[in-house]
Amino acid sequence: MFDLFRSFLPLQNPIGFGAGDFLELTVAGILVLLTLVSRPLLEPYARRLAAKTGWCILLLALLPVGLRLALLAHHPVPTPDVYDEFGHLLVADTLRHFRFANPAHPLSQFFETFFVLQQPTYSSIYPIGQGLMLALGRWIFGLPWAGVLLSTAALCTLTYWMLRAWTTPLWSLLGGLLAVIEFGPLNPWMNNYWGGSLAAAAGCLVFGALPRIQESRRSRDAVFLGLGLGVHLLVRPYESVLLALTAILFFTPNFRGLLKPATVAFAVLLPALGLTLLQNERVTGSWTTLPYMLSRYQYGVPATFTVQADPVPHRDLTPQQQLEYKSQLSFRTTGPETVKSFLLRLEYRVRFYRFFFLAPLYIALLFFFPALGASRFRWVVLTLVIFALGVNFYPFFEVHYLAALTCLFVLVSITGLRQLSRWSPLAAQLVLFLCVAHFVFWCTLHLVEGSDVSLAMEQYETWDGINHSNPLRRVLVKRQLGGIGGKLLVFVRYWPQHHFQEEWVYNEADIDQARIVWARDLGDAENEKLLRYYPDRTAWRLEPDATPPKLSRYAPSPTKSPPVPTPTPPPLRFEQVR
Repeated sequence: MFDLFRSFLPLQNPIGFGAGDFLELTVAGILVLLTLVSRPLLEPYARRLAAKTGWCILLLALLPVGLRLALLAHHPVPTPDVYDEFGHLLVADTLRHFRFANPAHPLSQFFETFFVLQQPTYSSIYPIGQGLMLALGRWIFGLPWAGVLLSTAALCTLTYWMLRAWTTPLWSLLGGLLAVIEFGPLNPWMNNYWGGSLAAAAGCLVFGALPRIQESRRSRDAVFLGLGLGVHLLVRPYESVLLALTAILFFTPNFRGLLKPATVAFAVLLPALGLTLLQNERVTGSWTTLPYMLSRYQYGVPATFTVQADPVPHRDLTPQQQLEYKSQLSFRTTGPETVKSFLLRLEYRVRFYRFFFLAPLYIALLFFFPALGASRFRWVVLTLVIFALGVNFYPFFEVHYLAALTCLFVLVSITGLRQLSRWSPLAAQLVLFLCVAHFVFWCTLHLVEGSDVSLAMEQYETWDGINHSNPLRRVLVKRQLGGIGGKLLVFVRYWPQHHFQEEWVYNEADIDQARIVWARDLGDAENEKLLRYYPDRTAWRLEPDATPPKLSRYAPSPTKSPPVPTPTPPPLRFEQVR
């Protein structure tokens, strides 16, 4: 028990809490004991709004987008910085050219980079789903990030729709508002291009359709089920197997009358399956080989780490990089410790599940257990366990692997709060108010970014992922290159101490037509091939490991003249030194 408090730094204790989280949870525990305050005056208005489904859907779609746009002055459109982001943006750019893959470049050795195939085609290794959403944002609004905003809007409004099949309208509306608070403008999913919200929205469609089908067997609900499975397949193929398995288990053992809904759902799923197969064939040349698997064949399995009881990250990593380092712990694949290491890794990763819960909601979790008397809530727990075990087989872990479960985590929170409200309505309301207060407090600080108050408080912010500042190094280089006219060729030269994850060589889908071509510096002799290939481009050299990054005109290293031999003096005679 005392192990929970051995450190007040976020990620240094088993549940990932920081000092602010412990304080918030303590205050929540005190407030739920206060039962002398009357019910809030807002409850009657909330009940009337909750009964108007259309208005709730519109409100929950606009709220996260409007709040994030209000923060643009201090938190501009995110600049991609991680190789996963560039991979999804490459998919989007490829789709913008109305193709699934790009021709291999004749000098592909200069463009080797993370998570991008060079042979047999020049393509991202990622599935098409997230890139399709980014491409949609670019087609409609001229900005890939608009696709991220649309995904978040869909997540928040579909969380409400999903909860309507599980609980009352008022609690559904509260769950939708929790989704805005937890996964809206301050959340990493809304502030990068990795994805998460789209898979979470797909999960809402699936988990919202299941109880509706069980109740009425309507074809319309089967369409939503098939659509959810299809969208999730386009985003997270592996986890889609787990999602389909849990959907089947939901109807066990009563499968009567499910033939028609199952047929409709499968028919709706088929286009997504066809798109996946078509992308496989165009990218890898094989209908059944995923681009990701071909990357594994060509470049090998990513390096893994051995599980430690208390892993210590590299000291030179930022907190976010430390999080990634720790989340990528592996287990030994051979020997008698395999099962033990698997369980150790699972135990370690549980702390990252707090991504789906604000600190006050941990009180609500305690009151979820009485709801397990209902079979459907036992199924919810079974689904969470299946996903936890399923994704634990992979040596790396990011929270968006569990994105499909987002609405179930909200359902667990709302169910716990509903159970708590039966014991004390005020206690449940106080927990909700704390969640709202948490969100309003940090949103307000980000609105006045740069003030003395915000500078003093932001060091205590935990787990919110809004881009406090875009990757300044990339912004600086982008600004410098933007001030140079004409078509450019930038050779990237890394220093010996370069951190391998800070990659800079990323290009557009049509490399030859891009204004800026990024290439690896392979030495003067090899570079000459690319210089001859692009005679109309001005060549530059970037050294990103310098502080600040150094951008200079490219020039071959000067040829060293052979050393001039030094004449050897004649040997001294004895009489000369006597």
